[in-house]
Amino acid sequence: MTEKTTAAYGSWKSPITSDLIVQGTTPVVSASFHDGVLYFIEARPAEKGRNTILALGANQEVRELTKAPYNVRTRVHEYGGAPYVVHQGEVIFSNFADNFLYRRAADGQISAITSNSNHRYADGVAHPTSGRLFFVREDHTQSSIQAETTLVSMNLDGSDERVIVQGNDFYSNPRLSPDGTKLAWLTWNHPNMPWDETRLWIGDVTADGSVTNAIQVAGGNGESIIQPKWSPSGQLYYVSDQSNWWNLYRLKAGQAKALCPMDAEFGVPSWQFGFSNYDFLDDSTILATYTQNGTWYLAKIDVNKGKLTVIDTPYTSFSSIHTNRHSNHHDAVFIAASPTTFPSVVRFDVRNNTANVVRASGNLSIDTAYLSIPEAIEFPTEGRKTAHAIYYRPNNRDYQAPTNEKPPLLVHVHGGPTSASSPVLNLSTQYWTSRGFAVIDVNYGGSTGYGREYRNRLKGSWGIVDVQDTANAVRYLIDKGEVDPQRVAIAGGSAGGYTTLASLVFTDVYAAGASHFGLSELEIFAQETHKFESRYMDGLIGPYPEAKDVYYKRSPINFTDQLSCPVIFFQGLDDKIVPPNQAELMVDALKKKGLPVAYVAFEGEGHGFRMAQNIKRSLDGEFYFYSQVFGFTPADEIPPVHIDNL
Repeated sequence: MTEKTTAAYGSWKSPITSDLIVQGTTPVVSASFHDGVLYFIEARPAEKGRNTILALGANQEVRELTKAPYNVRTRVHEYGGAPYVVHQGEVIFSNFADNFLYRRAADGQISAITSNSNHRYADGVAHPTSGRLFFVREDHTQSSIQAETTLVSMNLDGSDERVIVQGNDFYSNPRLSPDGTKLAWLTWNHPNMPWDETRLWIGDVTADGSVTNAIQVAGGNGESIIQPKWSPSGQLYYVSDQSNWWNLYRLKAGQAKALCPMDAEFGVPSWQFGFSNYDFLDDSTILATYTQNGTWYLAKIDVNKGKLTVIDTPYTSFSSIHTNRHSNHHDAVFIAASPTTFPSVVRFDVRNNTANVVRASGNLSIDTAYLSIPEAIEFPTEGRKTAHAIYYRPNNRDYQAPTNEKPPLLVHVHGGPTSASSPVLNLSTQYWTSRGFAVIDVNYGGSTGYGREYRNRLKGSWGIVDVQDTANAVRYLIDKGEVDPQRVAIAGGSAGGYTTLASLVFTDVYAAGASHFGLSELEIFAQETHKFESRYMDGLIGPYPEAKDVYYKRSPINFTDQLSCPVIFFQGLDDKIVPPNQAELMVDALKKKGLPVAYVAFEGEGHGFRMAQNIKRSLDGEFYFYSQVFGFTPADEIPPVHIDNL
């Protein structure tokens, strides 16, 4: 065993570089079967963040179906998801550049089937016999912000497009019964988000693709229903949180019955279209994934007995669960990851529990001795409650720190805020831990995966509960002697960027911070953001303008006099969700105050960074910033970031 070099935390040399991360990772986004063929989407940072569809051929070779310049993404709800549908080998997909739907014929020829860039499409499904297409459509013709959302149907060539369901603020999950005679779908209305309250509907599908006799069959009254699906014999299933937990239900003869009630979540918040946490192996067996205490499990459910059997796998995270109806009830696919493996498209044989990795998000071979293995922790917080986090200790096989030195801590705040961090391999996290930082991902009150009551802790309390829980996670580690209390940084993106800025302003726990496209002025956000989130803060803070004073009190921009530490900002200039002025207002205020501040803006980037050079710049730039603030010398040459007032 090689003797370790003693060096200060932060100055360790690591093989996990930003170049390695952007060049060696191509995230897999979703996977599913269509007519027995496995399709999946891959994101490519090296191609300016372009998404492309790939398929697994009969010879087990992966074929790319949508080569450049096509970028298979949709901007419905801005967050998109489910951008393509398949019918008998033909692929209909949304192209990000123009919002048109394109049809890739079986011979590989691609042609546009729509021509109105004000129309955006997502979450499509094809009729099993006619091939008629059903989509969620978002129409921006009258308003770029308050777009009209409906369900539409059209022929496979794009002709005869017609609105079939309308009148609600939002729609998702149009799902055809196996015989094509019925359509199920979800609706919700302002000020609800889909994790607050949705309604499940069923209607009859006519020969021309219209829907008649629509009736609500479940939901409303504060119940969140997600992921409706039809069984092979035509019974409707869905996930509901009526018990506090998102559990599986079956609708039979108009009555809803929980399959196997558990204190566990069988779903995730519908920030995007197309999430799938369960599917049918046959009419009496479901393959499902659920989460408890931050870890995901794979299981089979006997529908008739209500019995759940956990399947032993090496993975701790699962998504995009789909079964192959052409496989004699044993073939499935999902995206899975673990603390030491990248998210991967995994083909799974349920008969013998064997997994075959079709495509990994990374093709890198990294010695696990450089990796920090996550630990789920629970810590005390306000109101005699506890909150959750995932903790990573600094780790590098080649280095150790001086005896009496404690590591700097990077506190990572996830976005949403209705989201959650999972204990899976993330090279961006390992970038920090392998250089000598401790990292904690805080699943503060309001995060998903811990039941509705936990999720509702943030109701009316955004900027309070998340800030308190995050600070208490830091205090917990300090009290245990794990980290240096003088070198604690906090970072987050989007809503996590807001919690970051609020934490820097309203507490004295942190010595530095990094806001990635984060909110600073809540009133402006409430008036300017896109339709999907335009009423989100009614629940998180209060209705606007009635609660105008609360918006003022929770906005970090109004209290920069309470801020006393350096901050760096990263912002996409094309961001429609959190416009650049949210960062620029804060930067200007900090400059005038004389605090060290840096601002890194990216042309052509929206909400979240997809281009390789910008992912690299934001990661290295944040590390450089902390090196200047905390006074350590990086082992690598990093392009400097201009820092005012330093």
